[in-house]
Amino acid sequence: MQAADLPDTETLRLAALHSLEVLDTPPDEAFEQLAELARDIFEVPIALVSLVDEHRQWFKSHLGLDACETHRDFSFCAHAVYQGKALVIEDTFKDLRFADNPLVLGDPHIRFYAGYPLRPVDDQIIGTLCIIDRAPRHFTEREHRLLERLAAQVEALFRQHKRETELLRTAERFEALFSKSATAKIRIGRDGLITAINPFALRLLGYEAEELIGRNIAVLTPPEIAAGHDRFIERYLAGGEPTVIGRGREVEALHKKGFRVPVHLAINAIHDTHDNVVEFLGVLTDLTSIYAANRRIVKEQGLLKVLHQGITDYQALMSGEGLWEFLMEALKELTDSDYALIGEVLPTDTTNALKIHAITDLSWSESSHQLMDRLRRGDMMLTNADTLLGRVFAHGEVVMTDDVYGHRSKGGFPHGHPRLDNYLGVPILSDDVVIGMFAIANSKQPLNQALIDWLQPFTDTCALLINLYRQMAEREQVAKALAAARDQAEEANQAKSEFLSSMSHELRTPLNAIIGFAQLLEKGRRDPLSEKQLRQVQQIEKSGQHLLGLINEILDLARIESGYLALSLEPISVEEVLDDACATLEANVEAAGMRLKRAPLAAKWQVLADYTRTKQVLLNLLSNAIKYNCARGVIEIGVVPEGDALKISVTDTGPGIARERQSELFEPFNRLDAEHGSIEGTGIGLAITRKLVLRMQGHIGVESAPGLGATFWFTLPQTEARLEHRASGDGSPRLSAGSRRKKVLYVEDNPANQRLMQEIIEELETVELEVVSSAELALEILRHARPDLIILDIDLPGMNGFQALQTLRQNPMLDGLRVLALSANATPQDIEKGRAAGFDEYLTKPLDIDKLTKVLEEHLHVVPGVTP
Repeated sequence: MQAADLPDTETLRLAALHSLEVLDTPPDEAFEQLAELARDIFEVPIALVSLVDEHRQWFKSHLGLDACETHRDFSFCAHAVYQGKALVIEDTFKDLRFADNPLVLGDPHIRFYAGYPLRPVDDQIIGTLCIIDRAPRHFTEREHRLLERLAAQVEALFRQHKRETELLRTAERFEALFSKSATAKIRIGRDGLITAINPFALRLLGYEAEELIGRNIAVLTPPEIAAGHDRFIERYLAGGEPTVIGRGREVEALHKKGFRVPVHLAINAIHDTHDNVVEFLGVLTDLTSIYAANRRIVKEQGLLKVLHQGITDYQALMSGEGLWEFLMEALKELTDSDYALIGEVLPTDTTNALKIHAITDLSWSESSHQLMDRLRRGDMMLTNADTLLGRVFAHGEVVMTDDVYGHRSKGGFPHGHPRLDNYLGVPILSDDVVIGMFAIANSKQPLNQALIDWLQPFTDTCALLINLYRQMAEREQVAKALAAARDQAEEANQAKSEFLSSMSHELRTPLNAIIGFAQLLEKGRRDPLSEKQLRQVQQIEKSGQHLLGLINEILDLARIESGYLALSLEPISVEEVLDDACATLEANVEAAGMRLKRAPLAAKWQVLADYTRTKQVLLNLLSNAIKYNCARGVIEIGVVPEGDALKISVTDTGPGIARERQSELFEPFNRLDAEHGSIEGTGIGLAITRKLVLRMQGHIGVESAPGLGATFWFTLPQTEARLEHRASGDGSPRLSAGSRRKKVLYVEDNPANQRLMQEIIEELETVELEVVSSAELALEILRHARPDLIILDIDLPGMNGFQALQTLRQNPMLDGLRVLALSANATPQDIEKGRAAGFDEYLTKPLDIDKLTKVLEEHLHVVPGVTP
């Protein structure tokens, strides 16, 4: 016996063999089928796919041979590897190299051998496709060509195995990079919805996965930029210049609890092999793009390749019925059958039911035709578990018969029903659960297990599509539910706005009389009050102003929450706003017996903010420091730079706040049990303060401990932009006395408000007041006499203030007549509406007498207390 020599390229050859990663793998159906085909073509008992390793030859397929490997020393294939071409031994007894070979003298008694080298990788021979006979035979040139072609198919199978192994490893590696990464990553669909989010991102943003999957990515962004996200994606998909996608930038992500997390966001578009965008990947770190992929590896089958290509068409998936019809027709063609159906299994309380998606027309009469239409439309489902179909969809059995009419579950066939010669029903499983079935009848092919195995890729595809079909249906239901919830929320928000508007009006109207008359009594020069009466009146006004402040706070909070609060962000001087706030509360600090400490600023700092709202934030924090400080306490204001922002702090020497309760401070209406004490308040001041700071792109917090006082701080973005000079003073013009008494017509239906206005005007000796209770009466008066000014209530019986103003402006005889609105409707929207309607001024109730006096001075050119 002569062992084969080693080829010169043995090292490269072994490297190529091992790169396939196929040695010692389980049997593969494709290799087995090809070896079986070789046995049938050449009519031999043994066909092998042989791989020559360093010390052995191992068989990927060994049909007709019990052993799965032999030693290389007496390997026939090793000789073919060495000589690098086909090896044919027509009679081993006549070849000195093999006459005494153990495989010739013993099992399997080889007398004929033909092996063709396999070169699937880098043109290196890794083994052979060989056929073996136990008797000598002549090997023709035609047989040589056939063996060569079969060997080419084996090479293709090895290359396919290598690709699938590499793809699987790549998919596993990318999945690990996504789910186990120490970087926050989010997958976003073309529609802007979150499709996956890794644990790191969930921990970073405080969510559970089920709370985000299927929601728009905007849920993780601040409100002021959320609406723009979908437009970024739409513009990018339409071919527009990218502004976010593909470009990293510093942004803020919105945590589940409402606070903002600064991150570096990079959104990368993910493309398929055809350069189409399939999804987007958001990386909330400073890393470059990474694509977390989870690819499903589907075994390629030559006979089903066209089918697989068809079902990957996105439009076919969306059309639904067309897809199922396509699959049914493909099933008929693949199995050479006359009839077929594909259905989905739906569980019921008692058993499974079958919803048919596609079925060949079996109708033979008008009534049967109507029945088929109902089945196709899904108006009718099958539930009988003891029929040929029922055994499949209800019990998950494979039913196969060539004797339909003799089968125990045949049921009854109506007269005229087309004849069925054979039948095959196959359940479609997903995780061992029956989710559907397909069936064929009158197949021209034999019905056997080999056919079922051959159709397995088709069965798996149907399972995938049914699950996808269900997911799409569930997504549609979720979309409808979200739309309904959105509509309900919008209705609730509208109801809240209407309630707040009504509450504002109803509360401000009586407060107008309370505060107004208190101010008149306090300022009255004709009948001055005693010192005791003055204190009492001042208490009435103070209480009224306190109630008005509470109403304003509630409305402020509502406006902020609804997004109606408009801010004017501009460069403002920190020193100026601090001076303004401290001056406002200077008397309160002194009255409380406290000291206000404020160190000089280290620089002329500016911040980008709304001046009025910044002052409101400072007043809220300083007022709390006064309220909750200890007797003869100290309040200290500090300003220090912090990165690109300025940090402004207000520190008191009060009792302090326990750490475990500090998170409750910014909750609306939560006063940390102070409501049981003597200090007044609603508990929404800090809630408003926090929302205002966040709206101005800042942050707010507290540092405190029991017995050590508290420090409330907030930050605002620092800016070096040019600061516009803020005008000082009230801007009122210097006025001179007129030559006659000015006439004012006041239209108001509320007697208390009528009397209040009369009392106010009495203090203006140069003004004469006429009061009427309706707009209709006022218009009648205007036909005969023209006043110098009209004060018009909005909510009047009959014709309202807006309608009256419109009538006035249409009368050319009243051109240039000044008309002031006076109403308890005091929201910014109400004021803007009034100015847009054409009122010269829009005054709100409770009425500020000083402001009214200045307005009258401006429009009537009169001086209080001066008689012309």
